[in-house]
Amino acid sequence: MTESILYHIRKIIPQAIFHFFQPIYHASLAFIGAVIYRFPSHKLKVIAVTGTKGKSSVTELVSAILEEAGHTTAVSNTIRFKIGGGSRDNLYKMSMPGRMFIQRFLRQAVKAGCEYAVIEVTSQGAAFYRHKFIAYDALIFTNLAPEHIEAHGSYENYVRAKLSIAEEAARSSKPHTVLVANADDKVTNLFLKKDFDEKRLYSLDDARPFELRKEGFSMTVQGVRMESSLSGEFNIYNELAAISLAESEGISIDACKRAIEKFTGIRGRVEKIDAGQDFTVVVDYAHTPDSLEKLYRVFKGTRRICVLGNTGGGRDTWKRDEMARIAERDCDEIILTNEDPYDDDPRKIVEDMAKAIGEESRRKKLHVIMDRREAIARALSLARTGDSVLITGKGTDPYIMGPNNTKIPWSDARVAREELEKLAKKQN
Repeated sequence: MTESILYHIRKIIPQAIFHFFQPIYHASLAFIGAVIYRFPSHKLKVIAVTGTKGKSSVTELVSAILEEAGHTTAVSNTIRFKIGGGSRDNLYKMSMPGRMFIQRFLRQAVKAGCEYAVIEVTSQGAAFYRHKFIAYDALIFTNLAPEHIEAHGSYENYVRAKLSIAEEAARSSKPHTVLVANADDKVTNLFLKKDFDEKRLYSLDDARPFELRKEGFSMTVQGVRMESSLSGEFNIYNELAAISLAESEGISIDACKRAIEKFTGIRGRVEKIDAGQDFTVVVDYAHTPDSLEKLYRVFKGTRRICVLGNTGGGRDTWKRDEMARIAERDCDEIILTNEDPYDDDPRKIVEDMAKAIGEESRRKKLHVIMDRREAIARALSLARTGDSVLITGKGTDPYIMGPNNTKIPWSDARVAREELEKLAKKQN
């Protein structure tokens, strides 16, 4: 309700006035929330996770390792809000909700007896001061790639927003602050300049020798071999980030191994949909060129049928051409469909992507199906034994966002299961 009201207020108030008062308003909310909920971050250990990709996965992996070591955790991320043994889906369409949400969440975690809170902290959340007045114990930095360019005004502003999270974590009032960062990312050196008490780096080399398979991978960390049911090199990075944080907390590599090998995956993140079919169906959040490319790489060697749109109207329009070209290169069948158009014309978004695909590919393998359910159904009908159907862009997003902030309830995973069941009935 509040988000809808603010959306309409923003449409009425002149932009200059709105942007002038916006920081004051959001900073005030952050402070008032901390006061109302009695600065709950001082009562438990707070681990923040930021970066362009992997944030939700890393929060879940960190929580799994901490719980394996006997600790009670709370988790706030794009997918869900977990406090102790309870969990509910994140239906806000925001990784880091506002209106004092984080402070309230942390107070609830304290009340439930949690020792740790693992929270996803985003650049857009930082732009609205939602990362303020939280006493952090640790920050994990996963990686950085162009994202939210329109929202921040430039890539440089996006980087600055991420660094502001590191600055806030480094000057935490906690007695010992830890930075865990991806040594293979070119922006990590900027994070290392921040004044943390302890700095830990992880690198893909820390997992060697490793073996990637379509259905998982094995890796060797500190001489200990681990088997993971997750897919893709990017998940090796995610697991290394979680292990590095766990080590800073004095958790043994054996406990990390047990947690990693028990961990079965995350909804909407290379989520395999199995209804007994003889081909692979995957739902994934991949919403940047880099993440799309890495997902497609996991299923290299199979015939890839790809359902994609773009990451929403009014934002990051530069990605449309790039994602279309990646799909042209890597996919055997391309199905462009509606995703989150917001106030933009959904057909124009898809047409912009189609224009970036070569004429021969458009003729041979491009399908434009605006109805997302029909697009998924078509992809499944095209699949043969051993193929991979890759449905990307939404992951666990609970709505398709339309004009004037309208929402259509949605689940890629649910729709894929329903359409697989229909297909099985037809074949029988």
